[in-house]
Amino acid sequence: MNRSVFDAKTISPATHRGDPEVLKYKPRSVAGQSQTTPATRVAVFVYGVAAYALFLVTFLYAYGWVGNLFVPSSIDSQPSGDILVALTIDFVLLALFAMQHSLMARPFFKKWLTRVVPQPAERSTYVLASSLALIAMFVFWRPLGGMVWNVDHEIARVALYSTCALGWLIVLGTTFLINHFDLFGLRQVWLFLRGRPYTPLRFVTPLPYRMVRHPLYVGWLLAFWCTPTMSASHLIFAIATTCYILIAIQLEERDLIAQHPEYAEYRKRVPMLVPKFPPARSSA
Repeated sequence: MNRSVFDAKTISPATHRGDPEVLKYKPRSVAGQSQTTPATRVAVFVYGVAAYALFLVTFLYAYGWVGNLFVPSSIDSQPSGDILVALTIDFVLLALFAMQHSLMARPFFKKWLTRVVPQPAERSTYVLASSLALIAMFVFWRPLGGMVWNVDHEIARVALYSTCALGWLIVLGTTFLINHFDLFGLRQVWLFLRGRPYTPLRFVTPLPYRMVRHPLYVGWLLAFWCTPTMSASHLIFAIATTCYILIAIQLEERDLIAQHPEYAEYRKRVPMLVPKFPPARSSA
């Protein structure tokens, strides 16, 4: 759902989208910043803050929407209408979300976008578009009904709900390890407001990134799959988002290796999604 989510910045191998990837596109210093008016700087800052506020609301709603908690309409709401129509709509929504995330994260698109919006607002625009894509999914999603599994054991249900919540916490917590405020565009608009140039993050690997290359994606997978009640709608959503994650990792790491030579060695040492634990030593 991604850099999240935000002054000298350090970055782990995580992308500026909420998926793991090193910062591969380094925004240039704010061109012509000395010529910008105070009103322009304030407007860009307000735009960035508004985009971030919408993200926060969307992120909280997404937690309830996926988990069927606290929200009026969720992924498993009462099905209605033709199942083929519902399937088509749901796949279109998932495809649009995946295309928006992948396309807007590519360097060539960022370069084009900064011809349309001010450079400091590029990341905020990505955050805004991501939130709008999610909102469209919340509004137009068509539940399918049907049950794949339903766990009745109380302890097992609590364990699954807890693991799901842990996944969401991993997603949010990981963003702070890679500079939450830069990831969601706030740092960029704040520096612009103060008339200071943007400085890119250094390549570092906080603890979770020493265990797996993409802890943020691990969080998403836990959040989407760990549920005591798996409906057909939820299963389709989980499968589609998992496929997207696996494809996105390949595209991102290809860019990372091209842009950051040190990433190739990092990739050899650290597993992608499943941590490796040293074998237990046998006692002599």
